[in-house]
Amino acid sequence: MDISMQMIKDIPSLVKHHWKAGTINWPMSIYITLIHVIGFVGVAKVMQCKIETLMWAFVLWPISGFGITVGVHRLWSHRSYSASFPVRFLLMLCNSIANQGSIYHWARDHRVHHKYSETDADPHNAMRGFFFAHMGWLYVKKHPEVVRAGKELDYSDLHEDPVVMFQKKLDPWFALYMCFVFPAQIAVKYWGESFWPAFFVAGGLRYMAVLHFTWLVNSAAHLFGDHPYDVVSYPSENPYVSFFAVGEGWHNWHHKYPFDYAASEFGISSQFNPSKLVIDMFAAVGLVWGRKRGTAAWDMGRARRDRDREAGVPLPKPAPRPWEVNKQD
Repeated sequence: MDISMQMIKDIPSLVKHHWKAGTINWPMSIYITLIHVIGFVGVAKVMQCKIETLMWAFVLWPISGFGITVGVHRLWSHRSYSASFPVRFLLMLCNSIANQGSIYHWARDHRVHHKYSETDADPHNAMRGFFFAHMGWLYVKKHPEVVRAGKELDYSDLHEDPVVMFQKKLDPWFALYMCFVFPAQIAVKYWGESFWPAFFVAGGLRYMAVLHFTWLVNSAAHLFGDHPYDVVSYPSENPYVSFFAVGEGWHNWHHKYPFDYAASEFGISSQFNPSKLVIDMFAAVGLVWGRKRGTAAWDMGRARRDRDREAGVPLPKPAPRPWEVNKQD
């Protein structure tokens, strides 16, 4: 259901249901729960950290975020641009700091998400409500349709990229090191921070926060916002999500034109999208090329919509979501 107090109240009954059905993903459930314990320990350790460590944790937010947005999302999942080996290797390191699964597995699930968005084959189907789309999907076993769909798509491009395969071979140990230990080692070496406060704050707390920022794209950006480009698609334009997810909140555009490297109609001057700016900076020095855009397709679509409006043809409306049907009843 939509985000509400009822959603929170229903969580125990959902846990009971999945317990009886044997569909709880125990390894991932334990891991995600442990991550939140570590993150909240980090909250308690904040006051023990030097200002440099707090600044380092803050800087790691966009650094790890770009590993998701610029890297595994726009480059490896959608192939919306091409990148040289140095850029791909750098993005792999940033992605490892983000520690959201290997590039291979993240891109695989994301391609399935786009092909079967908001159906049973969608790994984080927003039709099952805010909590499921946000993080609940990680606590339960994949729907059989997700497993089936994942076997149908082509991932040969990922297999052919040595950077992707290098990270996959070292998964999960390299990512765990880059996420938790590496930030602490930097703090210890360069400004004399104690290891454990840096581990829990620059590692754990920052990691937990960036996880939720990414998850907001799956939940809030599929439930709240405007739909100027595709009025029958639930993914929406959400500037708040875009801020936290370093440019990934312009989701109605993205689902309409997933091949667009900007994942938004406009640039940084009109829509907060630092991820586009990073790609453009790499392109300016010749390290990135082949940036694809959906603006020409939108120009044609908007012209068609304008003609329909002048002819008195009303805009179509999306089908109601399950909880909206219940409200109507």
